[in-house]
Order: sequence, then structure tokens, then C-alpha cells
Amino acid sequence: MTAALENRVWDALSRITDPEMPVSLVDMGMVYRVAVMDGAAEIDLTFTSIGCPAMDMILGDVRDAVSAIPGIDRVELEVVWSPPWTKDRLTQRGRTLLSAFGLAL
Repeated sequence: MTAALENRVWDALSRITDPEMPVSLVDMGMVYRVAVMDGAAEIDLTFTSIGCPAMDMILGDVRDAVSAIPGIDRVELEVVWSPPWTKDRLTQRGRTLLSAFGLAL
């Protein structure tokens, strides 16, 4: 059951896009860890910069999406800065989408 809930959390996170680019948090490589235990979803995530103006909005989107999953009673978010985010964390899908958006990688 825990693995199924973790998969649902990852799926929910893959539908949340960065507000500045049409790429999900997962494809951006911003989600570092997901763990589910006893109804609690623990998520470690980072941002592309420490001064990200959309940080509160993204955290709210994550909290809303994950708390809507049946079987998740609480969402614990941890913003981590180590290791720092780099473009090396992008998935291949993320690279393709960003290139299509006109960004050089």
C-alpha cells in the first residue's frame, strides 16, 4: 500500500508545473525525495534559485495536490538546498520541453 501511495504522490507532483515554464517539478528535477508512512507524505524538494518568486505558490500547489490523494492525511514539505539544483537534474522529457520552449541547455 505504501508503494502505491508513493506512486500516487509522484504522479501528483508530475502534474504540477513551474509557473514560469511548462515543465513539471519532477521533470525539472526539483523533487529530491518522496516517502509515505502512516498516512503522512514527506517530500523533500528544492528550487532552481534561492530567490524563487514562486516558492510559496509552488509549495501551496504541492500541498494541495498531495493532500487530495486518498490515504494521505498530512503533507510534510522540506525545502532543501543541498545538493543545489543544477540543469543536470532535468529529465530527458524536461530537456525536450525546455528546448521546445526556446531555452538553450
